[in-house]
Amino acid sequence: MLSYRHAFHAGNHADVLKHLVLVQLTRYLARKDKAFWYVDTHAGAGSYVLDSAHAAKLGEHRQGIGRLWGRKDLPAALAEYVDVVGASNPGGTLKVYPGSPDLALATMRAQDRLRLFELHSRDVLHLRKHFEGEGKRVIVEHSDGFAGLKAVLPPPPRRALVLIDPAYEEKHDYERVVHALKDCLQRFPGGSYQLWYPQLTRLDAHELPGRLKRLPASSWLHVTLRVRTPAADGFGMHGSGVFVLNPPWTLQASLQEAMPCLVAALGLDAGAGYTLESQTS
Repeated sequence: MLSYRHAFHAGNHADVLKHLVLVQLTRYLARKDKAFWYVDTHAGAGSYVLDSAHAAKLGEHRQGIGRLWGRKDLPAALAEYVDVVGASNPGGTLKVYPGSPDLALATMRAQDRLRLFELHSRDVLHLRKHFEGEGKRVIVEHSDGFAGLKAVLPPPPRRALVLIDPAYEEKHDYERVVHALKDCLQRFPGGSYQLWYPQLTRLDAHELPGRLKRLPASSWLHVTLRVRTPAADGFGMHGSGVFVLNPPWTLQASLQEAMPCLVAALGLDAGAGYTLESQTS
């Protein structure tokens, strides 16, 4: 797991889907005056320079955020997301891609708090430096985010969004996300939880959504974005999914409008598409 570096993939199609949903969730929580916490179990380095050696090596952002950049015809939710990315690029040229914590902070208020966990020794140094001027508003922990959830839930304001997006390089991660969410719902059943996962040909990835649907949450929303037909050799990620426990009522309509545009913009072949489903108890 520690070999994974998000800098190689910053701004790709998976980031676009994950962060489109994230911005909608934090914006919704910020509608009420009462404070909330944003908790990130795999926070990464904070932000990513797209012409760095890591990001430029694969250039995945060109088929992700790059295809949305500068467009004026985007649906409202996509336009909001691109605008938040734009705040990290004041010159108008796409040079930096903000990570999940950066996007969350940009949409939060002074009374809200971030609790960030990162296990990679280099990334956590970058993360601390990136947020060093934020004081107690942003607390960075060099530790396992799955274990860290036990210490922060329930949060003092009893309002929170938790993002869980491990690298899934270890098979054990599929088990850990399910067990972590079960524990979260026991500790803090009223929280909002966003889980990202890759669409791969391996069985663990295919079975994960069904396992998530059986969790004891009052409601859920599941959205996927497939950008290409799965490879015949089974290699590589052909899309990704986001599963939200206790989503806001506004989220489905926003995604229903945004996802067809996203498929048209990011799709690479005739196998591109999306799914959107939800359930309330």
